[in-house]
Amino acid sequence: MATASAPPGGAMSAFTVGAFPLPAQRVQTRLLRAPAGQASTPPGRSSSSLEAGSSATASTRRIWQGPALVLAAAMTMAARRRNRKQRRTARVASAASVAEAGAAGGGRPQPGRPLKVAIAGGGVGGLTTALAMLKKGMDVTVYEKTGKFARFGGPIQFASNATSTLKAIDERLFQRIMDKFCYTATRRCGIKDGLRSNGSFRMTDVLDPGYFTNPDSPADWFVSFPLKEIADLFNLPYTGVINRPDLQDVLLDECQSRREDFIVNGVSVVGYTNHDKGVTVALSDGTTAEVDILVGADGIWSAVRAQMYEEGAIKAPSADGLVRQGCPYSGYTVFAGETVLKLNDYYECGYKVYIGPQRYFVTSDVGDGRIQWYAFMALPPGSRKVGDSWEGSAGSKSEGSDVISYLKSLHKGWSSEVFEVLDSTPAESVEQRDLFDRWPEFFRSWADGNVVLVGDAVHPMMPNLGQGGGQSIEDAYELTRILSGSTTFSQDPDPQATARALQEFYRNRMPRVAGISLLSRLASDLIVNAFDTPWSPHDNKGTDWKSYLTFFWKPVLQYVVFPLQFLFLYSFHPSGGMGDLPKRLEAEWRERHHASAEEAFRRKDQGESFASGPSFFAKVAAVAEGDETNAQVPEPVTSNQ
Repeated sequence: MATASAPPGGAMSAFTVGAFPLPAQRVQTRLLRAPAGQASTPPGRSSSSLEAGSSATASTRRIWQGPALVLAAAMTMAARRRNRKQRRTARVASAASVAEAGAAGGGRPQPGRPLKVAIAGGGVGGLTTALAMLKKGMDVTVYEKTGKFARFGGPIQFASNATSTLKAIDERLFQRIMDKFCYTATRRCGIKDGLRSNGSFRMTDVLDPGYFTNPDSPADWFVSFPLKEIADLFNLPYTGVINRPDLQDVLLDECQSRREDFIVNGVSVVGYTNHDKGVTVALSDGTTAEVDILVGADGIWSAVRAQMYEEGAIKAPSADGLVRQGCPYSGYTVFAGETVLKLNDYYECGYKVYIGPQRYFVTSDVGDGRIQWYAFMALPPGSRKVGDSWEGSAGSKSEGSDVISYLKSLHKGWSSEVFEVLDSTPAESVEQRDLFDRWPEFFRSWADGNVVLVGDAVHPMMPNLGQGGGQSIEDAYELTRILSGSTTFSQDPDPQATARALQEFYRNRMPRVAGISLLSRLASDLIVNAFDTPWSPHDNKGTDWKSYLTFFWKPVLQYVVFPLQFLFLYSFHPSGGMGDLPKRLEAEWRERHHASAEEAFRRKDQGESFASGPSFFAKVAAVAEGDETNAQVPEPVTSNQ
């Protein structure tokens, strides 16, 4: 069978048909080839006659070749015209769509309306959430019941997971907090024998193989916590403390640098109403605010929580006093105080827990030469010996003196180290707090429509792991991250999408928070009810079954339980590893710490007292009620104490 000859330009010359280039030879072949399934020989003609007339056929084919080329060219031009028209139409539609979305020139989308958020409560959780959201461009307002902020309050602990989260939220915030931080985990932290510690605050071995055979082998230290080792594993900053006034100042300043009027003082959130466009927030001054999201960060006695879970009046007690606003009394009360005291182990020990029968006693370096202590024990609710500034009733000097005497009587037979700390404590700094604790919310969501709970409002923590503030900071980071992912840059907030995001936040956070909450509760129960003075072959100070149990738990706690516990706690570190930065920060701090402590010790040696004033919570309550006199921060006074 004869084939069409190639057009001028060779077999690789091509035409564009529609949007696809085809070789010219294929165009001709498709135009001249007989339909599929038919003979290429015309009807009535034989093969021989076709061969005889091949010259005529070739001539005829050349005649048709010209029109075929013209037709192909015409088809190509028509296709190009259609393509140009389609592109013009698409450009017009695209421009209309971009213009409708508020686009600027060049097709760049303009931002949609920012998410409008109201936050109930201006504590650590509320202010950190506000900062994280302001950084993401959200329209944030914090409603705080206190009339204004003032500088007062004690230290708060941040573990390595919390410092990592602070760095992930904002680099400058992290640096400013580290500049005012007092590290504890870079020195020994652990459990001491409350009865056998010899009174010299010595740093003896934790595990001494000669303990069983040598009666003179020191028994001061029971176990040490692997805080530094686990932080080094992840290259995270070390656990430490910061004064609440310093933390408050930094958070307020960072928020105000992004929006000056972000906080409304003297007004609290008292209720809310969900609707199809967001949330109507009811405020204590009788006004309302329309927002997309309401965040309940108003603490353990939360008004937002009370409505969400139908718990009734705020702090409403049960008839027996064992439950407030649905929150049961934990069974434990804690006495606390603070003093300036240069102990023999001050620069070598971060914090220590003295254990003994039915109670434990904790001391911690909180910077500037200060030692904070608290005595943790099982007492019925209402066993009030001194005021609780968290409840707006700070204790008096006479009450504090009575409490110190009471604690010394309870710790009769304990190490003189406990008595040295108590005797050095200004009586007016002593407080007492009954601890209320909630079970984790396994089955009730933290969110109701576009309202969500964070921090102590939904997961208050017992103080044993020092994770209360840290978990509020983690909440702030995760909530902001998830809400930011619920919209695109140019979209306005969608109430249904944000409500789904809040449910995702609850599902993501609940397992971790529940685990930490249970660990904090378990630590209290074990130390008070299951642990005792460890058994020793050299004396009779620990002889019951709990003493034997405590002794045999020692290697398990040291090498299994505590490493796993801190691995779990520090496993959340959104900043990632920081290389050698934690070690450099600690080295810089060590010089500052020594200088400030020595200055405090010098001032005390000269007779200057460092009496504590009302805490942050008592002071802000006074300000909120208009009592500016009680809100003044006391100056140090001279005494012989």
